[in-house]
Amino acid sequence: MSFWQRLADRLKGRDCFLECEGCDERAAQHNVEDADFAMALIGLGAKMAKADGIVSRSEVRAFYEVFKPPPEGRESLDRAFQLATQTTLGFDGYARRLARRFRCYPAILEDVLDGLFHVAKADGAVTPDEMSYLEQVADIFGFSESEFRRIRSAHIEPDADDPYVILGIEADISDTDLRRAYRRIASQNHPDRLIARGAPLEIQKLADEKMAAINTAYGAILQERGLVTRAAG
Repeated sequence: MSFWQRLADRLKGRDCFLECEGCDERAAQHNVEDADFAMALIGLGAKMAKADGIVSRSEVRAFYEVFKPPPEGRESLDRAFQLATQTTLGFDGYARRLARRFRCYPAILEDVLDGLFHVAKADGAVTPDEMSYLEQVADIFGFSESEFRRIRSAHIEPDADDPYVILGIEADISDTDLRRAYRRIASQNHPDRLIARGAPLEIQKLADEKMAAINTAYGAILQERGLVTRAAG
């Protein structure tokens, strides 16, 4: 089962644990953790849709595009999603659960933020309330302000022309650290890695666009500094 499918499969993991009386304890615990993790993502996505006070059909559709529930889990996910859209209260608890589980895997947390941006943009605009929600989630996930600006630049226009923002670095960074920063961010955001993490097609398309922007930004900085003009791919 792919990473993104597990996110939406709320009851499957819980039911497996309840029926697992004679099975391996570690496998049962894993199922409980998957169910808890899926519930946290459902909650974050639903409350993202509610952040501006109105849950639009386009936002609901975008949520399901990202989380791709399996047919057998759709009814239970629908109920959990609808309940979570009643208020944004409690979103921080969901974010902390994800942050604890994936604190050593920031690329996965960035995948989640990309998914939330996909929901926020679905009705044509990201409102100040929605941006505040995204900023708070990013802070709980442990992303710095510059890292959040970089993630945002892949989705929102204002910073899209600043190559330093796109790479999440300061303009006075040394040439050596520039190359290190590029290799790190390129490795984390390479589309092949996203595919390996089980991201749906909609997020894979975002990854292709993000990778192109990263390479373009790196090339622009190299050219500006009179360094090698061909970015390593």
